[in-house]
Amino acid sequence: MTGSQRKPFVAGNWKMNGSNELVESFCSKLASNPAVDIVICPPAVYLSKFNQAEFAIGAQNASEFASGAHTGEVSLTMIAEAGCKYVIVGHSERREAYYESNEVVARKVKATIAAGLTPILCIGERLEVRESGKVFDFVKAQLDAVAHECGAHYIKNTVIAYEPIWAIGTGKTASPDQAQEIHAFIRKELAALDASAAASVRILYGGSVNAANANELFAKTDIDGGLIGGASLKIEDFTTICQAAS
Repeated sequence: MTGSQRKPFVAGNWKMNGSNELVESFCSKLASNPAVDIVICPPAVYLSKFNQAEFAIGAQNASEFASGAHTGEVSLTMIAEAGCKYVIVGHSERREAYYESNEVVARKVKATIAAGLTPILCIGERLEVRESGKVFDFVKAQLDAVAHECGAHYIKNTVIAYEPIWAIGTGKTASPDQAQEIHAFIRKELAALDASAAASVRILYGGSVNAANANELFAKTDIDGGLIGGASLKIEDFTTICQAAS
């Protein structure tokens, strides 16, 4: 179980996967769970197909700009009109492959909140950062950039997802104790800005969570659910993970 003040939260990040058939399957088979906030984040072209779903929908990314000559981008207004409540911001793949800096991510968080949506802010380190012993400094810099851009009020309007990059898609997973250590550090850093908001913010673990390890991870005090990748494409596995969070 997660902290008593915090409702568990499980988000599925489909990345660049999915189909009309998969959308229909999730809409018909994935039931809501009153004990858990459940979110599916499909590719943008499928967002509007979830209108009858019993769970919330989130976008995988959004532009920091409101409109204009930004070919291929999707604005937050468009995302909201598609029925989204959440937006994944700063996923490691966006930071690494598309060169989104801490400052770009911070501006996206600010724009998402201003649009009335909730950012799922992703932070986390590469393997070389962990091996260098600089994990806490690295994560702190990611958080500090958002605080500098948005102020402390962003905490109460945001979900945080800690994703050790070295454990995404590799089959490796941080041990529950390793994950808890970083989650506790994140909450402590946020508490220095706003203790009340830090106590209530949901901090998710996003490193290869699956049906087999979810119970042990979610049992940790400061782990409030998960940002799920590959397992979110399998409705049976994803359902098991949601049940583990409740």
